[in-house]
Amino acid sequence: MKKGEEFKKWFRFVEVALMYLFAMTLPTERLVPFLCMLLLMSCLPYTLFAQEEGFVSLFDGKTLTGWQGNTGSYQVKEGTIVIVPQGGGGGNLLTDKEYGDFVLRFEFQLTPGANNGLGFHAPLTGDAAYVGKELQILDSEHPKYATLQDYQFHGSVYGVMPAKRGHLRPTGEWNQQEVRVQHPNITVTLNGVVILEGNYLALSRQGTLDKKDHPGLQRSRGHLGFLGHGDVVSFRNIRLKELP
Repeated sequence: MKKGEEFKKWFRFVEVALMYLFAMTLPTERLVPFLCMLLLMSCLPYTLFAQEEGFVSLFDGKTLTGWQGNTGSYQVKEGTIVIVPQGGGGGNLLTDKEYGDFVLRFEFQLTPGANNGLGFHAPLTGDAAYVGKELQILDSEHPKYATLQDYQFHGSVYGVMPAKRGHLRPTGEWNQQEVRVQHPNITVTLNGVVILEGNYLALSRQGTLDKKDHPGLQRSRGHLGFLGHGDVVSFRNIRLKELP
């Protein structure tokens, strides 16, 4: 067991023990409800009571501070970022800051047939799928996408690396995704299942799957954000940990 995990374990033990001792001082009529609450807390994972170590929020839930791009189509509604295309593709919403290696965690909600993307290592101009990199965010099982190539489905590095299918939640439900990038390696975990893992430079050494040039594969740093394709998609709980 790692030292950090061992410390958390003992901290939780001391926390519960102190609460138990406090319970012994309560009058009988208040003791039973308190003990029930204590039992419930002891069964819950530690992460519910602690912040994710090293992660910072990229979205304050109220404004688009820290972001730039199409702030007309990307709007803040009830603690989420929602793209509401206004007569076009919706454009991009990218971070002000550039990132190199990182772990990104976020939640997203698709509408039927929705298409978006997660751009990373991208410049502020140009098509992020080529001058940077794009991970597909897509309602893959919608009938209109029946003829797509494997590298176009959700979680894929567009044109380069195909992701495993079948792990999206039903359309309209919230999905949880983690993206770990340690250039040139990437791992994508969707709803607890690893759907993509590999080295995008090694896999493209003999050419990319879409037979197009992807100079952005060489980039190890750039902006991160969402790439609109004309559909309504919502995002929340966006947090990132930079890696050394």
